[in-house]
Amino acid sequence: MNYPTALEGALKLKELSYIHAEGTAAGEMKHGTNALIDEDLPVVAIALKDSVYKKIRSNMEEVRARAGVVIAIATDGDDEITGKADEIIRIPAVEELLSPVLAVVPLQLLAYHIADRRGNDVDQPRNLAKAVTVE
Repeated sequence: MNYPTALEGALKLKELSYIHAEGTAAGEMKHGTNALIDEDLPVVAIALKDSVYKKIRSNMEEVRARAGVVIAIATDGDDEITGKADEIIRIPAVEELLSPVLAVVPLQLLAYHIADRRGNDVDQPRNLAKAVTVE
């Protein structure tokens, strides 16, 4: 359900922070992505109490086993996630279908604050137009 949310978060990081980022589905981590993980690669996991929760937690453990840093977006009140992530951003529990609406906000704010700390103009990212034209 939150794969498009991960893609949006990665897009915002690229647009505002000029940092390469990828959104990856929970079941795809072992297909190349794990090869990139080390102590210099932070991984943001959308680890909500939903239908793929166990898979995401397993992925987080794989990242930590490779010395990667895990930042988790987790459901408020989820105590199982404690100790599985280096940082936890909590959002309220909602129906799974509504979770992308809440989960995308911390990703957008993360991209904003990273860009701001890097001194980037968050109101006018380079090489982006305010309107998209279709030909």
